[in-house]
Amino acid sequence: MTTTTTFTRNDIEIATRAADAFTRLYYTTYDSPTRVDDLPKFYRSSSTLTWNGNPCQGAEGVKKLIQDMPSTKHEVQSYDCHPIPGSQPPSLLVTVSGNVTHGRGPAGNPVSTPIKSVDGQPRVFFQSFMLVPDPTAPVVKAGEVAKYYVDADAMRFVG
Repeated sequence: MTTTTTFTRNDIEIATRAADAFTRLYYTTYDSPTRVDDLPKFYRSSSTLTWNGNPCQGAEGVKKLIQDMPSTKHEVQSYDCHPIPGSQPPSLLVTVSGNVTHGRGPAGNPVSTPIKSVDGQPRVFFQSFMLVPDPTAPVVKAGEVAKYYVDADAMRFVG
């Protein structure tokens, strides 16, 4: 027997607010000087991340990935959110696109850097997150945004 979950306009609004809050907090954290300690807190040991084709496992894998990465500056151009039926609050599929610059930008490159080099240049990225309600977080009241963690994350440079 199949059960159907119908989302109300309010459910969609709450999911959209959760995605907006997540997107702002995630990329602010990613671009912060404390990202090596703070970004892994978005993940659990069971979380998976594929960063431009390179797989990582769990919060420790995320930490290892970013600790050797130069500083970043993300500019989110757009995001979308899709609640996934099956749980209440629902899991969320969040897709994000924008530009990211690694390092100090083009002005921070050595003079010997070729003009066509991608080092320090803004790159277009696309990232998908599967956010899952955090079972360890306090229960939310009606109308509140649930607490989520990243269960799966796939980031790819597309330009």
